[in-house]
Amino acid sequence: MFVGTLTFDLLLGDVHSLKEKRSIVRPIVAELQRKYSVCAAETGNQDLHRRAEIGLAVVAGEAGYVTEVLDSCERLVAGRPEVQLLSARRRYHNDDDE
Repeated sequence: MFVGTLTFDLLLGDVHSLKEKRSIVRPIVAELQRKYSVCAAETGNQDLHRRAEIGLAVVAGEAGYVTEVLDSCERLVAGRPEVQLLSARRRYHNDDDE
């Protein structure tokens, strides 16, 4: 079993309230879940208007598949015009980890 996690640090565009922020972040999280069958959520910076952190995880039987899914998720987020991707942090875990 292989697990991959990916954390995005995002800068949002012209956002002036947490309600506006949610209207940008929720569709991104929903699209990640729908398109790639990952577990995704807003995981940080919930109290900041113009910053967001989205975390996701994928579990698979092959490490290559995990990498493919994480690559696709990163391309999707990086391609969204309403956000600027500041960083993407990946971690891989497998059965051999202690």
